[in-house]
Amino acid sequence: MIQFGTGGWRAVIGDEFTKANIQLLTKALCMKMKAECPRNLRMVIGYDRRFLSKEAVKWACEVMAAEGIKTWFVNRSCPTPLIMFYVQKHGFSYGMMVTASHNPAIYNGIKVFTEGGRDASEEQTAQIERYLELAAEDEIVTIDYEKAREQGKVIEFNPLNEYLDNIIDHIDMKAIRGRGLHVVLDPMYGVSQTSLKTILSTARCEVDLIHERHDTLFGRKLPAPTEDTLKALQNYVLDMECDIGIATDGDADRIGVIDDQGRYLTANEILMLLYYYLLKYKGWRGPAVRNVATTHILDKLAAAFGESCYEVPVGFKYISAKMQETGAVIGGESSGGLTVKGHIHGKDGIYAAALLVEMIAVTGSSLSDLVKEIHEKFGRCCMTERSCSFPRERRQEIFRILMEDKLLPDFGLPIDHVSYLDGCKVYFQNGGWIIARFSGTEPVLRIFCEMDTKEEARKLSDIFQTFLQVG
Repeated sequence: MIQFGTGGWRAVIGDEFTKANIQLLTKALCMKMKAECPRNLRMVIGYDRRFLSKEAVKWACEVMAAEGIKTWFVNRSCPTPLIMFYVQKHGFSYGMMVTASHNPAIYNGIKVFTEGGRDASEEQTAQIERYLELAAEDEIVTIDYEKAREQGKVIEFNPLNEYLDNIIDHIDMKAIRGRGLHVVLDPMYGVSQTSLKTILSTARCEVDLIHERHDTLFGRKLPAPTEDTLKALQNYVLDMECDIGIATDGDADRIGVIDDQGRYLTANEILMLLYYYLLKYKGWRGPAVRNVATTHILDKLAAAFGESCYEVPVGFKYISAKMQETGAVIGGESSGGLTVKGHIHGKDGIYAAALLVEMIAVTGSSLSDLVKEIHEKFGRCCMTERSCSFPRERRQEIFRILMEDKLLPDFGLPIDHVSYLDGCKVYFQNGGWIIARFSGTEPVLRIFCEMDTKEEARKLSDIFQTFLQVG
């Protein structure tokens, strides 16, 4: 029952996310670690504010202690990027984070990070799934958590300052101090408030907070920074005349932004803004990496500076791998995750937020003016995204239509080519595109489309949705 998607293993609490399954997964990971490197076995593990997250860490620690794996446990809720940073900085072979990121509150899950602080690759997660079969046949031995801690097999610690200092060292704090910016933060009841408030207050910003309390139901909203979920942040920016509103998802690896005019910026716009800033104002050089469901305007921006933009499947592990291969300076996705060269090998909403504030300070421009400049130079990205549900028994049928029989509806536009790198992506001769792919974390089909206008994108998405008969 335990299967990894693009963002780790996620499951409904009390259904598949249970103590038995958490300890089974931990046992499998322990077996894998001992087979690879029987010496110096150690793990760093953290958790977010979701229901049962802290308890799940302790259940995992009980197994690792019995298996002889020394565990460093971040003993308070923390951002996912903190775990990735610590794995990378201190040479750990593995890290774990108990989180379901931006999924609904009824979900929880586990992300696994490998050497260098990277998201576990598809090959790595497939190996873990194979070890799950062996673990299921073996006895799962545990040591009581408190006893394991007393014996030094579990070390409770808090490396937040080290992580924050690393970000501060990469940000032009002097430039920010000189602007006196007013920033409002919306952690969406998640884990970013301490980190972001510390960084921005140190830079002498006026910092306000909304939705900072601990609420495992996330205010009865999806803990994802989308246009629909950030209405309160928009109102606050306008009412209090803030320079920027910043939101992060439940585990702080994704970001959402409201500009000084109260306008929601798409993840595509944020990615373009930061790439443009790095190239034009900081003088960096290098390509960009995006996934198949992210704007092609980024390609135009790269070309304008004599650079390339590489396309990879959905899943940040593919972005980080391609960045390392090509020396790219930035990589990101339309769902709000991005990273920059020289930082961690995964997405980090806290670092991205600090870099955006630096951008406003260094350029001396308002965020809305910078967005306008981007659109005037490179055009607007009019993208639509929809999640279409379907009965579980139809998954194979839909897969066959798209990926085996390779059938397509009549879109009414000349097609340039079709890619099956990740799902079915149709590239039109006019530069637009549409893709249908299965979610790696939820039982839905996602349809993304980018055209010159929202109306065109919606029309093509309707055609694809009707053809596939999904809701």
